[in-house]
Amino acid sequence: MPQTWTTALLELLSIKRFWQGQGHKIVTLPLLCSPDIILEPGVGTADMVKIEFAPLNIPLNRRFQTAAVLQWVFCFLFGAQCCFCVYVVIVLNGYWHVAALYALWLYLDWDTPQAGGRRSDWVRHWTVWKHFGDYFPIHLIKTCDLDPERNYLMGFHPHGILVAGAFGNFCTEYTGFRELYPGMTPYLHTLGIWFSFPFFREYLMSSGVVSCSKKSLTHVLSQKGGGNVSIIVIGGAAESLEARPGSLVLEALNRKGFVKIALRCGAHLVPVFSFGENDLFNQLKNPKGSLVRTIQEGMRKTLGFSLPLFHARGVFQYSLGFMPFRQPIYTIVGEPIVVERNVSPSSDEVDRLHGCYLGALAKLFEQHKAEYGILENQHLIFT
Repeated sequence: MPQTWTTALLELLSIKRFWQGQGHKIVTLPLLCSPDIILEPGVGTADMVKIEFAPLNIPLNRRFQTAAVLQWVFCFLFGAQCCFCVYVVIVLNGYWHVAALYALWLYLDWDTPQAGGRRSDWVRHWTVWKHFGDYFPIHLIKTCDLDPERNYLMGFHPHGILVAGAFGNFCTEYTGFRELYPGMTPYLHTLGIWFSFPFFREYLMSSGVVSCSKKSLTHVLSQKGGGNVSIIVIGGAAESLEARPGSLVLEALNRKGFVKIALRCGAHLVPVFSFGENDLFNQLKNPKGSLVRTIQEGMRKTLGFSLPLFHARGVFQYSLGFMPFRQPIYTIVGEPIVVERNVSPSSDEVDRLHGCYLGALAKLFEQHKAEYGILENQHLIFT
């Protein structure tokens, strides 16, 4: 059956079906069509694009929440590039001495992201992060105590698109981490490439983000006295390509490096599952073998990160944009798996502990899934 390019696009993005399925009132807008566009029988231009606008009488606190998430999404997607452009502008405008001083600072400070970073309690307490957490909202759920005299390595699942749950819970002070786990200091690990961008690296480290390199993890988990928690999003960029509402696919079967580091440092492993993380965005269909997926996988292997083609809602309308949906996130922190220090673990020892970790993660999910709308016959899929 012939279709217009607009109808095909809406079918691809599933926008029309999603919002109608949610029972929202939708405002219909006419679409200007070219004379050579072929319409499906019975389909008028007014039926092609349907947009639900936000009402004008939204409470002020919700506007603050939207603004907080907007700046976070912008920083996540464009912050590094903008900071680099600022540095270039400083150089081109003749302030070479300022650029030279920062370049010297960058050289001397290069290893800080791999040595625990440089967090700022002031930044972590910014009021903007309270509004950010309230937007979804984000909840941190504790299942048992952690010993502040031990170090822990938390595996965070799933990655989702922008890892909102991990950032909200471990990089800000508004979901209660310090109250739930007194004496513990969280470190969220991310790709080292982001610490190569001037100014942006300072912003990341101020919130408690550090590099995910082996050196960085070992530094955090080898600190004497305990009280340190490394958080790794195990699935990484590969898992983000599977992130869409209802997805339970986790990239975990071949992710064993974190287990080996835990063994070498004697850090207890803690599975963490974040219900709702995958429900924040829709994603363009990208089945394995498709052109889109091939390009994304090539980008991931070359650059270390990928680009999920995601969409959700906008700032002033609810039908299309890069703002996440207002869906609650419940991050469940499981019971720790006791790990005895072994500086030279064998492959079998790594495999056994890795299998134990996956079993604990699956058990954590099964114990709590009914509370958060997951059906009894739905289970985690490890790939």
